[in-house]
Amino acid sequence: MREKLPLNFGWKFSESFTEDVFKKSFDDSSFTTVDIPHTNKELPYNYFDEKSYQFVCSYRKHFRLSDRAGRGEKRFLLHFEGAANYAVVWFNGSYLGEHKGGYTPFTFDVTDLIARDNVISVKLDCTERSEIPPFGNVVDYLCYGGIYREVWLETVEPVYIKDVFVRTPDVLNLKKRMKIDLEFSEKVSADVRLALKDASGKTVAEKGFRADGRKIAIGWSVSGVKLWDIEDPNLYTLTVTCGGDEKTVRFGFRSCEFRRDGFYLNNRKIKIMGLNRHQSYPYVGYAMPASAQKADAELLKYRLGCNLVRTSHYPDSVHFLDRCDEIGLLVFTEMPSWQYLGEGEWRENCLDNIRAMITRDRNHPSVILWGVRVNEGQDCDEFYTQTNALARSLDDSRQTGGVRNIPRSHLLEDVYTYNDFSHSGGKIALLPSAIVCGTKAPYLVTENNGHMYPTKSFDTEKVRLEHALRHARVQNASHGSKRISGAIGWCMADYNTHKDFGSGDKICYHGVTDMFRVPKLAAAVFSSQQERTPVLETSSSMDIGDHPGGITGLTYIFTNCDEIKVYKNDELKSVIRCGENKRFKNLRHSPVCPLDYIGEALVKEEGMDPVAAKYLKKALLAASEYGFVMPPQHYLEAVFAFLKAGLSFSDMYNIVVKYFAGWGSEQIAYKFEGYKNGELVKTVVRTAVTSTHLLAAADKNELCEDETYDVTRIELLAVDQNGNRLPYANDTVRISVDGPVSVIGPSEFSLIGGDRAFWVRTSGRSGKATVRIVSDTIGEQVIELNVTKV
Repeated sequence: MREKLPLNFGWKFSESFTEDVFKKSFDDSSFTTVDIPHTNKELPYNYFDEKSYQFVCSYRKHFRLSDRAGRGEKRFLLHFEGAANYAVVWFNGSYLGEHKGGYTPFTFDVTDLIARDNVISVKLDCTERSEIPPFGNVVDYLCYGGIYREVWLETVEPVYIKDVFVRTPDVLNLKKRMKIDLEFSEKVSADVRLALKDASGKTVAEKGFRADGRKIAIGWSVSGVKLWDIEDPNLYTLTVTCGGDEKTVRFGFRSCEFRRDGFYLNNRKIKIMGLNRHQSYPYVGYAMPASAQKADAELLKYRLGCNLVRTSHYPDSVHFLDRCDEIGLLVFTEMPSWQYLGEGEWRENCLDNIRAMITRDRNHPSVILWGVRVNEGQDCDEFYTQTNALARSLDDSRQTGGVRNIPRSHLLEDVYTYNDFSHSGGKIALLPSAIVCGTKAPYLVTENNGHMYPTKSFDTEKVRLEHALRHARVQNASHGSKRISGAIGWCMADYNTHKDFGSGDKICYHGVTDMFRVPKLAAAVFSSQQERTPVLETSSSMDIGDHPGGITGLTYIFTNCDEIKVYKNDELKSVIRCGENKRFKNLRHSPVCPLDYIGEALVKEEGMDPVAAKYLKKALLAASEYGFVMPPQHYLEAVFAFLKAGLSFSDMYNIVVKYFAGWGSEQIAYKFEGYKNGELVKTVVRTAVTSTHLLAAADKNELCEDETYDVTRIELLAVDQNGNRLPYANDTVRISVDGPVSVIGPSEFSLIGGDRAFWVRTSGRSGKATVRIVSDTIGEQVIELNVTKV
């Protein structure tokens, strides 16, 4: 049977390289001891030299096999899941081979070299080599160095099952048909057993047959199985047994198809609403273990409410895809690239990337589209004929896409995937599909917003609101189009970038969350479209001094509630039925704008004539939205009210100050209550800040160190007495730990936009861990963690 030996702990690392590193006898005692995933250089949060991690470095791993490991009887395969960017690998002093590309796995057969005591030696070139995609010109993201995905040794039979690919072409029939492609390491003539199991491990079907050859294709129909869907992601495993070898793959019964009128999953039309994801993290770049990868999938699905993620612009971690399978998050994955199309060896490496991407990921039911065109590259029919042919030969069950920023470019893929950055705050939210791609091809918007309106978590309220509204306008346009399959916003989180991009500090502030995965206001546009968790986010702190001239404008509430009750100083002023905003009528849950904070106060508190109060109220509400450049009719309303009520100029001035400017000795408190199905589910109170506090919460409190170290993210917020985040807070916090964990990155830092997060990792032992977060200005929090070392 197969055995897996993880090789992720206790590597030796040096930021330099000499050929002597390849010798088995080389003394590496002076090297630094590191664990995989590993970044070759920890970076600051911002303002650093992007060349600082681009060097050639050395990795070495010593490991011992037991006497029962099967040397002389088994085959041994050495797997690297990801090493950036050019790896040359030696084993026990002998050359194994090389791999060019940081995003795809590679494997070496070390059977003839295996010993009881073994040494892996790796020369890793972390520079941006021009023959390796996406390099060759500028790139709008950093491609960090290091062995940043797992390494393991696999023990298999002398003749073993090399690959299993399951397709499900007829899922809508009572009997679900599978097409199964098997590949063996060499030609076989043997009995093969197939066992299909559900998620609980129960066997639901079995089949046996005689295999003759190296590549075998068989059909199998089964009944009583459930479909994989975004709301009910049923997964199955297929175990293939041949002789002493056994290989298991996980998959789902589902069909996916982009048609000219939209995307269909299991023949059910679904409007895609998603975000793009870079797999990078602060300080350590790409080097995060399985739990962090899975947490990003959960962030996208549960906290942000997306139904699809695009892995821009390269294949992501298999752990990320595994979690997408488990929670029902659709995936559009693509080959490594960014605008530049090379020639010669560059194209050969690109085709190798496509081959490795599809071969690795084609059993994932979450993956619905292969990206086989250079992201935002120029037309090249010759090369894209090759990429599409390769993809279709490896997987005829999924369509291909090619992300471009050129309307009416040559379409060799199945789906016209297009980055539409036409929205700049005006009336045009998305270009008509007929202009972009004509009327026949399936059409998907793959990027929008992003660099058109970069927004920081500490920007002014006006900027943060406009950022959110731009995403809302694009999604509203997408949902209102029968031709557009959906829109994927740019992007999930801020990310480090090259000198040519970003805000000059090596960060692109394009995310709906910051780099630490803490949501900005724009995140509520997406999260408010789901039904799982109540959402009620107000766009304004209701502080007039944060706005030019004291004109707050409209307050937007992003919510999935049915009804909002608006209170001023605990007096009910208005009730809003959600879904009534005509500006966003196509969204399932449109943002709403409370317009009436006055209610009957002009009559009840000021004693005004009801008719005069009616017209003055209209004028005051218009002034709160438009300021002093409101439409002329509202000035006429104010004059009429003034004359009708017989007010003096002093009385009028006092009323305007009280109900429009909001000045005075009385402290105003605004309360917004959200109701769903008649039940109060969310309350937000906005008033002047009288006290500040520190909140801290871990993504998870149970950590398990198994094949690699484990991590958890701890999110920090500076909040007022009502739990509202303080976007201009930059208090300093200090982190200390006690127990088997350590902090990733600095242990002392300032909040950014009233928030920050950090990750802690396990350190090789089981036990209780305490993480203490201390701020001299906003308090202290303690997080308790339980760590298990398997």
